[in-house]
Amino acid sequence: VVTSIPEDLDEQQTEILKAFINYDQVTWDIWFTREGVENAEPLTTPEFYQVIRDNYNTLGDGRTDGTVRLAVKEVFAMSPTQSQVLVCVDQSDLVSYDADGNDVSNPDTLQGRYEVLATMVYEGNGWLEYTESTLSSNECVVEP
Repeated sequence: VVTSIPEDLDEQQTEILKAFINYDQVTWDIWFTREGVENAEPLTTPEFYQVIRDNYNTLGDGRTDGTVRLAVKEVFAMSPTQSQVLVCVDQSDLVSYDADGNDVSNPDTLQGRYEVLATMVYEGNGWLEYTESTLSSNECVVEP
């Protein structure tokens, strides 16, 4: 759930944000259902897609339940081909289950609020996720 976005985004920033939100929703669907990792491929660079695949391959069977809330803090259009999106991701409502339905949530890595900086590049005919960095844990706030 996107709770807020910056006001007065220009056309390029809006295009960047739409691409990021699409990527974010697709990858959260993958983590929630443990299916469809291939859906992230057209939204990422080949190198970052490999990172996603590697993380996916370590998940194992199961599912994640709950709601992810996302506040977009800034959209930086640094050049015609490179941008960054700064977000606060609130995952405090998430619960992870193994294939047998046992709660296997790790509060140190799953549940919390994370300030994330996503770097995107323009390749071909669209913006692709290039990399992500977590800048802080449990410091940013997502308003309801």
